[in-house]
Amino acid sequence: MSTQTVPTPAGDARIHWHPAREPRLVLALGHGAGGGVEARDLAALAAALPPRGVTVALVEQPWRVAGKKVAPAPATLDKAWRALWPELAAPGLPVVAGGRSAGARVACRTAAELGAVAVLALSFPLHPPGKPERTRAEELLGAGVPVLVVQGARDPFGRPEEFPAGFEPVAVPGADHGFAVARSAGVTQEDALALITDAVGDRLADLP
Repeated sequence: MSTQTVPTPAGDARIHWHPAREPRLVLALGHGAGGGVEARDLAALAAALPPRGVTVALVEQPWRVAGKKVAPAPATLDKAWRALWPELAAPGLPVVAGGRSAGARVACRTAAELGAVAVLALSFPLHPPGKPERTRAEELLGAGVPVLVVQGARDPFGRPEEFPAGFEPVAVPGADHGFAVARSAGVTQEDALALITDAVGDRLADLP
């Protein structure tokens, strides 16, 4: 792994590169508003996908680099992501934009304009907990590129069956918004993460 510092209008960001030996595409993943690139799903993908020809770039937004505890407004997140994009595209490979939670929203909002070939949305926050009427489905529908959603079966920000027609999320049994699995789920935490990495790896392998 190598780490690259990239200046953006919102401050310095970091890209944590997990390179494939013979890469065929780059998967760029942003973190959520409540955590960083150490999230269990991001770490699992960074470990599992390089052997499958996918270079994984974990993007640490400027507010996390600066040690702040509260994420800025969506427009600021998007601005930093746009500024980072040339570095993500620098290897000259197709780039899949993605992230978990707030990072997935950033990817959806900017994918088409930046030239991403697809979006990976991990734990997409379809609505605030308990407020399904405040849907963010328009961000998914407006992505302009194919979108793969991976969602915990008990995610309070939107369960798999709540997603709009045309989206069939990969459902992670017993998992919450952070993909933590309940003891009663019938699957282990390791099994849940393997389900995520296998599903994402298979879908990326199908990209043209």
